[in-house]
Amino acid sequence: MRKLLLVIAMLVIAGTAGGGYYWWTVARFIESTDDAYVYSDTSLVSPKVEGYVSEVRAVDNGLVKAGDVLVVIDAEDYAARAQEAEASWNAQRATLATYDSRLKWQRSMIDQAKAQIQSAEADLKRSQLDFDRYNILLRDKAESRQHYETAEADLHKAEAGLARARAQLAAETEQYSVFSAQREQEEAKMHQTEAALTLARNNLSNTVIRAPIDGVVGNKAVQVGQYVRAESQLLSVVPLPNVYIVANFKETQFANIRREQPVTIRLDAFPDERVQGYVESFSPATGAQFSLLPPENATGNFTKVVQRLPVRIAVRSDNRLSGLLRPGLSVVVSIDTREGGQQMTLSDGVFGAVPRVLRVGAK
Repeated sequence: MRKLLLVIAMLVIAGTAGGGYYWWTVARFIESTDDAYVYSDTSLVSPKVEGYVSEVRAVDNGLVKAGDVLVVIDAEDYAARAQEAEASWNAQRATLATYDSRLKWQRSMIDQAKAQIQSAEADLKRSQLDFDRYNILLRDKAESRQHYETAEADLHKAEAGLARARAQLAAETEQYSVFSAQREQEEAKMHQTEAALTLARNNLSNTVIRAPIDGVVGNKAVQVGQYVRAESQLLSVVPLPNVYIVANFKETQFANIRREQPVTIRLDAFPDERVQGYVESFSPATGAQFSLLPPENATGNFTKVVQRLPVRIAVRSDNRLSGLLRPGLSVVVSIDTREGGQQMTLSDGVFGAVPRVLRVGAK
């Protein structure tokens, strides 16, 4: 009996010593939490235009590639609007071409008016010379007054012709300015119709809804014949197997957690498997700060509650469960803080995953 008790005592001492050694060398460096889940950057597929669904090619749980057609909305009305917008644009373009022709013709009228001024100036110069000559001859009584009066009349006529030619040039120039202003107005209208045409063509193109990323279709809520509105959720595309883990660690566990430290991941769905990962980034604030009603500790009675900070953990692509991990699965993560990793810096705040995580988790 004494030997049995001695053996038991030795086993207890050995177990305690072994446990203490394991805690001192390993366990005290491991930070673990079961408040962790699988997530992915799920894309919510919504239409940009409204209408009746004429075709649904997406299948629940089906694989799709980026650019694959998922849903088609009846495009008859949008095609008609695109044709109408194109006709308006063509009409406006023809109007603009008409004003281009008017401006070209008006420039020729201005050139003609300038030529008439040159002709009128030449006539005035000739008439002035004739008048001066007849004036001298009349003083010397070498010419009759009738010829002098004719020369004087020709001079006044030449002066009036020059004034008329100059007025004509001013009128033609003013008309050119009017046509230029009208052309600018029509050009603005053409840009407006061109924008309307682009919008109509975009709406026509948007009647075909395509997959934004590679992934698996889920949460499909659209059927043929259904009337859908713009921005209403039709389905989701989950980018499997590109998933990650979001673990919510207590603030008291953060003293030694760093980026790129190794992480062991255990999934409730696969209890016998272990997946390896590493710390990728940290949320810029605790989960409470991103909640609908953030806590206001400055009012009422204060009760201290340990806060949790979301940590994004990348899953290594060469794991044996690749393709089997689904967003929403519960996991237990353990971070080995013995390896230094990288210090948490301001760049870690780019995670910003709390709103996205809450949104995805709600699905």
